[in-house]
Amino acid sequence: MRLKQSFCLPCFAKKDEDSAPLIRQAAKIGYAAVEIWHRDASLERIAAIARENRLALASMCGHKDWRNGLNRRENHDRIESELRASIDVATKLGIPGLICFSGPRDADVPAEESMSNCVAGLRRVMPYAEEKSVTINIELLNSRVDHIGYECDRTPWAVELCKRVNSPRFRILYDVYHAQIMEGDVIRTIRNNLQWIGHIHTAGNPDRHDLDDDQELNYRGIARAIAAGGYACCVAHEFFPRGDPIEALRRAFELCDVS
Repeated sequence: MRLKQSFCLPCFAKKDEDSAPLIRQAAKIGYAAVEIWHRDASLERIAAIARENRLALASMCGHKDWRNGLNRRENHDRIESELRASIDVATKLGIPGLICFSGPRDADVPAEESMSNCVAGLRRVMPYAEEKSVTINIELLNSRVDHIGYECDRTPWAVELCKRVNSPRFRILYDVYHAQIMEGDVIRTIRNNLQWIGHIHTAGNPDRHDLDDDQELNYRGIARAIAAGGYACCVAHEFFPRGDPIEALRRAFELCDVS
């Protein structure tokens, strides 16, 4: 089975009217899915365009936002409500995965308490996610460049959270760009932890642009390692193209088109 590829629409469509032609061209290139970031007024329209072009909707954010996440108990009522609403939308539109966020570290809260807060918040909604067969993926973000102080910034922390939540519907969104900034050793980390990974994002490092020779990651090798592990979910390109977005999507697809 070939690696299933997706792309994050907001990175490539600069204007709302760019969405439909981008999705049509992505389908012709060979993409299996498209994803959006937020549950907003454009979602139904994007879902309809995707269906017309036989593309799935791979993922969207389940709650807002990374700055106010699960590691603070005062956020739990809001996050539970937002995740339940997003699960309902995901069920209706056939979206297999939703993204959640730990939030930034609080220097006054012990690390164990912060982890326990995340577990408690997730356990409030995981039975509903399991009932509806929707996977909640906690996103690994870098805490040094783009998301200063973010707590879920390394794979071991995210894996430990998965083990404590102990649900087949809770996994990690492994973002290669963010992981490279924080820990490197990408292929070994993927091989050792693929069972915990429910979604993958790509981007060139540094600068989060195209998967080309101006960045430091060997995405052909990374794609081969993912495919070799039997990964069945999507690998989604989440970079901001320097030039023509359709050509950037074509080059990224060809680079990662492995089995």
